Amino acid sequence: MSNSLNRKLNMELKAVIFDWAGTTVDFGCFAPTGVFIEVFRQKGIKITNREARGPMGMHKRDHIRVISEYPRVREEWIRIYGKECTEADIDEIFSSFIPLQLSVIGRYTEIVPELPDALSVIRSMKMKIGSTTGYNNEMMEILSAAAKKQGYEPDCIVCATDVPAGRPAPWMAFRNAEAMGIYPMQSIVKIGDTVSDIKEGVNAGMWSVGVVTSSNEMGLSLDEIRNSDEKKLETLRKDVRNTFLKAGAHYVIDNLSETEELFDKINARLAMGEKP
Repeated sequence: MSNSLNRKLNMELKAVIFDWAGTTVDFGCFAPTGVFIEVFRQKGIKITNREARGPMGMHKRDHIRVISEYPRVREEWIRIYGKECTEADIDEIFSSFIPLQLSVIGRYTEIVPELPDALSVIRSMKMKIGSTTGYNNEMMEILSAAAKKQGYEPDCIVCATDVPAGRPAPWMAFRNAEAMGIYPMQSIVKIGDTVSDIKEGVNAGMWSVGVVTSSNEMGLSLDEIRNSDEKKLETLRKDVRNTFLKAGAHYVIDNLSETEELFDKINARLAMGEKP
């Protein structure tokens, strides 16, 4: 057997990098949504739940900028202030965002139901666990401490504020890989619940996976999921799957209970010498 074939057959996943809110904690990704709505309300502009969720997964300052650039919001800003929203305005809104987010994040720390079993699978496969987030370090101190009490403690946490640019740039993923000592990048799978998560994974050369049911894109609580009409729910799931696939996802899963099957599929492709 040639050395090159040996390398192909020995290639397998070494790590998973999870997002936080909407993927491993905060089912439906509610902690940031209301805060974005509130900080724009303070500026006299009403934004919808869907508008607040649109750029989710990005650095929170970048998220604010994207909302300000929505045509409807831009027009409303000009109507109220007589000029376009500036970087100084974005800085001001972001400054308001931080204490508000810190004040509510502790209410949204519950891990998603399927995470414990997924963690057992990952650890049984001797894989490391990294994580990326649009939150800053102060926010993550609160969230990670609460997650640890519930049995979730990743090997690495990298915040958007730790790198030159947040998602969809790959820098947080690269920082995780470096900290965990894992390479090449095709031996890592990224799992997230937003379009920016998917693009981060693709841009970093990882296997990029979208998780549907707990996602920001679905935007429903666990109780809402349980009480929803199944036909309407499946239509929404289909829409979210398509959104992730259009963003470049290699796979889309309903929830983290599919982790073992997902990893087996990717490992089979790696063994054949395939890359993302």
